[in-house]
Amino acid sequence: MKSLFQISNLSKRYGPKVIFDRAEVRIAAGEKIGVIGRNGAGKSTLFRMMTGEEEPDEGEIVRFPELRLAYLEQLDPFQPGERVIAFLERYTKRETWACGKVAARFQLGPEDLEAPIEALSGGYQMRVKLAAMLLREPNFLMLDEPTNYLDLHTLILLEKFLADYRGGFLIISHDREFLKRTCNETLEIENGKITLYPGDIEAYLAWKAERREQRLRQNENVEKKRRQLQAFVDRFRAKSSKARQAQSKLKQIARLQKIEIEQASPDVSIRIPPVTVRKGVALSCEALAIGYPTKRVAEGIDLVIERGRHVAILGDNGEGKTTLMKTLAGVLEPLSGSYTWGKTLEIGYFAQHTTEMLDPADTVERYLYKVAPSDVTRQEIRDMAGAFLFRGEEVEKEVRVLSGGERARLCLAGLLLSRRDVLLLDEPTNHLDFETVEALGTALRDFAGTVFFISHDRTFVHLLADTIVEIRGGRVLAHPGTYDDYVYHLECLLEEELSRLSPPEEKRDGKGREKPSSGSAKPKSAYHERKAIKSRITKLQTQRTALEGEIERLSQEKERLLQEILDDPTRYDPERQGRLDAVSSELEAAEGRWISIEEEIETLRNTLEAAS
Repeated sequence: MKSLFQISNLSKRYGPKVIFDRAEVRIAAGEKIGVIGRNGAGKSTLFRMMTGEEEPDEGEIVRFPELRLAYLEQLDPFQPGERVIAFLERYTKRETWACGKVAARFQLGPEDLEAPIEALSGGYQMRVKLAAMLLREPNFLMLDEPTNYLDLHTLILLEKFLADYRGGFLIISHDREFLKRTCNETLEIENGKITLYPGDIEAYLAWKAERREQRLRQNENVEKKRRQLQAFVDRFRAKSSKARQAQSKLKQIARLQKIEIEQASPDVSIRIPPVTVRKGVALSCEALAIGYPTKRVAEGIDLVIERGRHVAILGDNGEGKTTLMKTLAGVLEPLSGSYTWGKTLEIGYFAQHTTEMLDPADTVERYLYKVAPSDVTRQEIRDMAGAFLFRGEEVEKEVRVLSGGERARLCLAGLLLSRRDVLLLDEPTNHLDFETVEALGTALRDFAGTVFFISHDRTFVHLLADTIVEIRGGRVLAHPGTYDDYVYHLECLLEEELSRLSPPEEKRDGKGREKPSSGSAKPKSAYHERKAIKSRITKLQTQRTALEGEIERLSQEKERLLQEILDDPTRYDPERQGRLDAVSSELEAAEGRWISIEEEIETLRNTLEAAS
């Protein structure tokens, strides 16, 4: 595949903090890459350097002539009062019919195209941005946290678009499920280096863990060998009959080199102080209506939630999820009806705006001491701070110097320490990397109290939710079944809606003119043929990943056998030599199979592009 980016000897630092240290990577056309790394590792910095918004301190980023790049802008490119169709035409310089056709892929119908952009929810505005990006006909996309604040409906649309997209892309996301569904390669930024792995995030993390274990075992073997040789030297160095052998052993010791192993990022573990387990009803709503004096958002809400349930509040943006949460938290008064919390239950509430209540003069540690019960230990407070990325001297930072994301993390850490029976969490996973998101989901799953939460992170919802409540069309209803059932239900509805909105492919030619009727429809078998090719590509990619693991294993064994021969070249071992010959043959065969699979994948991809 043709290269689109070549990054060589890349170095970047901010003050004393090293972000990149002689990092290198090549990115080719058609690669669908998920970008991961801890907060502050340099993911967004890399994007800014790749798009030219920021310059590296050293090294170079080569953008090849074939590159047609598009990326989601962080600042909205809309003009005040602009309608959707007017924006698409102005921003992309494309005809009305073309704008409408691409917009339909994101479930933007005729009414949406005529609507003022400022009247749309955040999810629908994201759809408009994606349509505008695609209208520029790029062959490579860069998306920095595109799933933040997206409702599930729009998230499924985005997944479908990326799965069908014929070009390549880089996506930063903390949602493991989203990355699994959209990306077949993984790029990690860690310790100033860039690693690009030809497999999805699950395969990469497994490979990374195994590779580290192999290196640790190899270093243990090297150390064991050193001790054995040193023991021989210490015992026989003084004996003239053994002096020559002792010198030989010293040379062997000098040749034994340990593999350098990068310092692993600390594992994220969150422990929530336990609450008393109680039976009974946590929340009861009767004929509840919620909203604002000038707008009724939902009404007729009748819910009964048992204590200990973990309730996901789901629905499209703008339907009223946050309004319901604010009402249950006591921030908003009900318009009518009532809700009742169980007796003796203490309620804790987290939302992005709760950061406004922080005292700017507090340090991180002092704030956590304030909100934690008296029996919570200093170590527990330090552990919670560390779980939310306040480690070492960072616990002494004052609130006034914290970023918005850091303040949100601090408020969330404080709430988890406060030992409340009920937790109301509105988008708790924003500003967290995926390790922390999953650690939080696991900790809350084991939490004996009651949790109501809003989140668009599919991995987090899947980990935590045992009850689904949906807000749609002014109604709030408990959804039967699991979260997976709910997602499947939405996907079916989406397919029906897209089929209704999408115009027939044959209606217009490349210039937007109506095509004459040919009297015969496009054969249905073409769809099934494309589906079969995609399925074959997926299977081949799985085989390729397995082969890469086998090649890695055989390469290491071959290196080990060669090292043994170098360590003692005077001793001929026919069994070892036979094994070396066999490993070399197996390695050559595995590499040949890998090349064949890679060539078949390339051929199938070309066939798909030609068929489209």
